[in-house]
Amino acid sequence: MDPDITALRALLDAARRVVVFTGAGISTESGIPDFRSPGGVWDQMKPIMFQDFCASAAMRREAWRRRFASDPVMRAAEPNRGHRAVARLVREGKAAAVITQNIDGLHQASGIPEGKVIELHGNTTYGACLDCGERYAIEELQAAFARDGDVPDCAACGGLVKTATISFGQAMPEAPMLRARQEVLAADLCLVLGSSLVVYPAAGFPELAKRNGARLAIVNNQETGLDEIADLVIHRGIGEMLGGAVGSN
Repeated sequence: MDPDITALRALLDAARRVVVFTGAGISTESGIPDFRSPGGVWDQMKPIMFQDFCASAAMRREAWRRRFASDPVMRAAEPNRGHRAVARLVREGKAAAVITQNIDGLHQASGIPEGKVIELHGNTTYGACLDCGERYAIEELQAAFARDGDVPDCAACGGLVKTATISFGQAMPEAPMLRARQEVLAADLCLVLGSSLVVYPAAGFPELAKRNGARLAIVNNQETGLDEIADLVIHRGIGEMLGGAVGSN
């Protein structure tokens, strides 16, 4: 038996309540590019700041152009072995919640109930009004963009419509942040999957779990800022490691 898988399985077996924290690394195995790593999306194009999106129609059009240009990749992506293993932890009651920095909706697509997924950075699979929160299907917005070269303002209140993601310069959502804190403080094991743990405040949750007495396990291809305090660190693929430890059906 692989010693890394054995060690990870032992930690999971000993835990009563697991909180899973996921980053881009779990979704790169589904073909979704990493935004922040060297060679990632932000190395190729400068991110559009939230203030610029709100102030400039040209920036809003560019933001939507980028979103729709990425649509074939997003639509082709399916939950991988790592996502399915996380879903199994939730389904069997071992993991109470999944806190994710990802915006791709693949945890929900893997079968995890919406209420069990805490999205710190939002979700790019639909649009939402910045004022009233009205949701819009991406397909509807894309059709309008293809027809008119722009996305219309909110039909309900006239506010600006944006992908339901948190952009640079935009305030973090209060409710998910509060829920994440509650889940972290209730857990006796924090399992980090595919996050470099450099983007704060989100990356502070695994650190909080450790300070609160929980064990900390990290599975990530590269080193992270919390490797030194973790109980287990595995620099290998998530699907192989977690799938091997818990199964992924």
